[in-house]
Amino acid sequence: MDELYRQELLELYRNPTNKGKMLNPDLKTEDSNPLCGDQVEIQLRLDKNNKIIDALFDGKGCVISMASTSLLLDKIKGKTLEQVSNLTREEILDMIGINLTPSRIKCAMLPLVTLKKGIIEKRNNVKITSELPIKKEIKIKKVKKK
Repeated sequence: MDELYRQELLELYRNPTNKGKMLNPDLKTEDSNPLCGDQVEIQLRLDKNNKIIDALFDGKGCVISMASTSLLLDKIKGKTLEQVSNLTREEILDMIGINLTPSRIKCAMLPLVTLKKGIIEKRNNVKITSELPIKKEIKIKKVKKK
């Protein structure tokens, strides 16, 4: 089963969904993982109720980070920012579908951390810089598997 997921992830890396630049997005946020060099910028178009009607990303990185970004943006279309802010670490790992080492988990979580950072920025009408301890503010809920 892992091999099937690996092939799907490689295909998303080679031909990512939702990759591109959006003119005048309602939410634009970026982040990186300095340990491995992964970078992602996420752009969202929202309706008047903060429901996501379109999502695009740009970036560079490993297979896991780029595939995770594609999968996450597919998942969030049609959801509100509030719903997206409640996404969990386990939901992201379930989307990936394979067991990951701790360093690869950070790659998989980069798009969710970036998105949650952007939601905080939008809610508070601030721009968070890398000097601020944002990662401590962004709580990525861990859910125990049953």
